Amino acid sequence: MDCAAVIPCYNEAAAIGPLVTAVRAHLECVIVVDDGSTDSTATVARTAGAEVLAVSKNHGKGAALQLGLRRARELGCAWALLLDGDGQHAPEDIPAFLTALRADRADLFIGNRMALPGEMPFVRRATNLVMSGVLSLLTGVALPDSQCGFRLMRLAAWEALTQRCTRFEVESEMLLAFLAAGRRVEFLPVRSRYKSEQSKIHPARDTLRWLRWFWRARGNFAKARANLKRISAPPA
Repeated sequence: MDCAAVIPCYNEAAAIGPLVTAVRAHLECVIVVDDGSTDSTATVARTAGAEVLAVSKNHGKGAALQLGLRRARELGCAWALLLDGDGQHAPEDIPAFLTALRADRADLFIGNRMALPGEMPFVRRATNLVMSGVLSLLTGVALPDSQCGFRLMRLAAWEALTQRCTRFEVESEMLLAFLAAGRRVEFLPVRSRYKSEQSKIHPARDTLRWLRWFWRARGNFAKARANLKRISAPPA
């Protein structure tokens, strides 16, 4: 088994069944991490064919990803494809990630929604532009969509990194850690589908968490700039 899909979920019973079914058309192994849901997320995901790792208390997206990625490694996978559990990522874009994997162009591939923003809510787009702009400026490399959760990563590279974030700042932490380690990063254009679901990001609380992470991680920006020649991150 070379690649598994890892999907962190919190109360996504309405979306997770069709998502697992669609992802399994491309990848046999789908790992859903039910992060303390109070609905039937785990049951629906399991019925759709996913392996479900359920925890009794919500610990955050970053913690759920760590659990799912460790399970993928236990299963012998070399790569993991990450998707959000709310169905915003289009499974039709998975073949592009798998093609990039076979070409072995990078260690971390990140979806770039800004190339095709479509109906992305204004607040999400604005927040992403600001955060991506700050990270791009401080690393010295164009990072068009630093916050996208649709990713494909080489697990051996991930295992060598130190990551502590347990909430939504995990996307920024992961990206910077790969860059600071001199790992190759590439962005792939993807579509996003936004429905009427409520975002689970708390604007004030999660922005404060991101700023705390940003302060702790400031030493890695110089490392990322020093490794610029080894990075592949084409613009949108």
